[in-house]
Amino acid sequence: MKKTYEHPKSLNKLQTKYCAGCGHGVVHRIIAELVDELGLQEKTIITNPVGCAIWADLYFDFDSVQPAHGRTPAAATAIKRVLDDHLVICYQGDGDLAAIGTAETVHAANRGEHFTTIFINNAIYGMTGGQMAPTTLVNQKATTAPLGRDPSFPAGMGYPIKVLEMLSTLEGTMYLARGATDTASHIRLLKKYIRTAFLAQLAGYGSTMVEVLSPCPTNWGVTPVKATQIVAEQMIPFYSLGEIKNTLPKALTQQS
Repeated sequence: MKKTYEHPKSLNKLQTKYCAGCGHGVVHRIIAELVDELGLQEKTIITNPVGCAIWADLYFDFDSVQPAHGRTPAAATAIKRVLDDHLVICYQGDGDLAAIGTAETVHAANRGEHFTTIFINNAIYGMTGGQMAPTTLVNQKATTAPLGRDPSFPAGMGYPIKVLEMLSTLEGTMYLARGATDTASHIRLLKKYIRTAFLAQLAGYGSTMVEVLSPCPTNWGVTPVKATQIVAEQMIPFYSLGEIKNTLPKALTQQS
């Protein structure tokens, strides 16, 4: 019998540290599959900073670097400029990317740095205990917003940041897409987006980023099933799925 599905070579066989229902494992699988399909296991480097993303290097069977919190794009910039024939992945959560690392994220994108960012958006701080993140939805509860995020005065908690839409205004960004892990069809589409971003990087185009709407059952205080429903019913209506910006040649997009 022909084997059509197997464990990716670039993904270590380990018991996961991620919580039940977390989307990180799904994204790890997609990345590993693509690295194998592109034949780049020996030429891939992932940068994964503080946060739930810090565990990523345990699971991938290729090189990794753990930068300081928020400094991931700076590290990825240096690595890609020195090893320009490698696939360089900047793997970040919403707190790391859109809070402490906002400056690095914006300026690397503006410069058109040739690495790919995989941005896990679960709308909350995961590893540190469920604090409000820049992407937390209005009225969503967090440990630092027990009554829910309130942007009105005098609470003044601000509004959720749509990172891709913000970065789409910059000349250096070439491909920005948003996917989700809540359904099988969305996961297949997510893989297509990440493949396109990887191919764009390898072809020498500018900044590429794929945002992933991912559940966090533990810090949302719900079951894994309910968490996927929240992604579908609350996150996706606000953070619309699809290619937010695509200035790549059609031939490159069609390869994915």
